[in-house]
Amino acid sequence: MAKRKTIRTIPRERAPVGEQDPQARIRNFGEVTLRFTPEQAQHEASRCIECAKPVCTPGCPVGVDIKGFIAKIAANDLRGAYDIITETNLLPAVCGRVCPQENQCEGSCVIGNTLAPVAIGRLERFVGDTAIAEGWSNIPYIEPNGLRIGIIGSGPAGMACAADMAKAGCDVTVYEAFHVPGGVLRYGIPDFRLPNVVVDAEIANLEKLGVRFECNTLVGRLFTIEQMVGELGFDAVFIGTGAGYPSFLGIPGDSLNGVLSANELLTRCNMMQAKDRGFDTPLPIGARVAVIGSGNTAMDAMRVCRRLGAEEVHCIYRRSRAEAPARLEEVHHAEQEGIDFHWLTAPVAILDDGKGGVRGMRCIRMELGEPDASGRRRPVAVKGSEYEFACDLVVVAIGTNANPIIGQTSKIKLDKRGYIATDETLATSLAGVYAGGDIVTGAATVIQAMGAGRKAASSMIAYLGLRDTDAVYRAPASAEAALFGLDPGEHNFVRVRTA
Repeated sequence: MAKRKTIRTIPRERAPVGEQDPQARIRNFGEVTLRFTPEQAQHEASRCIECAKPVCTPGCPVGVDIKGFIAKIAANDLRGAYDIITETNLLPAVCGRVCPQENQCEGSCVIGNTLAPVAIGRLERFVGDTAIAEGWSNIPYIEPNGLRIGIIGSGPAGMACAADMAKAGCDVTVYEAFHVPGGVLRYGIPDFRLPNVVVDAEIANLEKLGVRFECNTLVGRLFTIEQMVGELGFDAVFIGTGAGYPSFLGIPGDSLNGVLSANELLTRCNMMQAKDRGFDTPLPIGARVAVIGSGNTAMDAMRVCRRLGAEEVHCIYRRSRAEAPARLEEVHHAEQEGIDFHWLTAPVAILDDGKGGVRGMRCIRMELGEPDASGRRRPVAVKGSEYEFACDLVVVAIGTNANPIIGQTSKIKLDKRGYIATDETLATSLAGVYAGGDIVTGAATVIQAMGAGRKAASSMIAYLGLRDTDAVYRAPASAEAALFGLDPGEHNFVRVRTA
């Protein structure tokens, strides 16, 4: 019998992971953080003490059996580890790269109370990358049921919902406004954090389930949601369009040439190939770039500008480094790459060069006051501390809002912020229409969006009267409750379409 592992018997240090040299990587879009070697993965898996009641799994928004898949890695059964992960998460190579594990599964790891927590994200990426290299996929037997499902948006929420509905036997079509699927995974995250080949591989697995992607299709312009559940004949619809409508500062000069949103910058670079030679994609990169904000999107924008040839890249943020919402790893990588951070600084105006372009910003120093509703200390302007800062390109990365097209073109109920209103099952005000992810909650993580997509799929399965295999095994009904020997929950339903 194997001896029980404890905090005293496991390796104390995390397995080191390789990275591209900062001076080399600012000239390319290759991945910064390298994958584990098999030896590193074994070392890291050995640090899991296999808790009797793991708290890491509840820390995962989709409930991956973390203890189970790490045990398979330790036993050198990588296919078994992949099978366990993909029971709940079809995108391990994506989530292993971009999820904020430090605030989710790793943040709950009991090892982290004494030592560095188990590197769950890097182990998940190792398994996901191995699966892509080996061509693994988990395609169950699917009995078609004749029901048609429409998914709006091919980001993480839409993909997760599409997978579960396809496994339930539905005919699933995903509509994507852009010319390639992937949503924010494609347009919002640069290759040095999430290569497009990884997104392509995960989408290919969905296509193996029978999911169809219809690109260049902007729902709300070509047809409405009401038309989808009406004349187009969809039995249920899921809206997972995300929240990609950018916010701007509302200060003088923010409409000048040379001011753009981080979403526009990243979309032009990631999807319109502005970073590649031979493509005539307009993307003016100045010699001195200022990025306003310090979330993950701001970090991506700054590091993209560095790679596209900007001589100087500056981060302007009104709070301190401790309050920055970006992942610590992303801030660290940006600092390594020569990004100049201006903490406790807020822009007051963007300055005109006299030709409609940008010559700089007027900024003011800030200090931290009492905590606000977010729990972070509120920035307060320091009187008399204004100064001018020279720059020729300003990128705004201060958050996003719900795209208004869905709300403008349908009678679906919105909340006071303009996001789609849902109940606890993620049902909207339109019968048979569900929504989840950023379009409901506002900006969140990839794995949280996937969790919403799976929750909506479960609700849609119940709405359609389909048998949910996740809920089959329960206490049997009494003989008195059974009708012709059938559990009441197993009775069929007849769908009626009203005029």
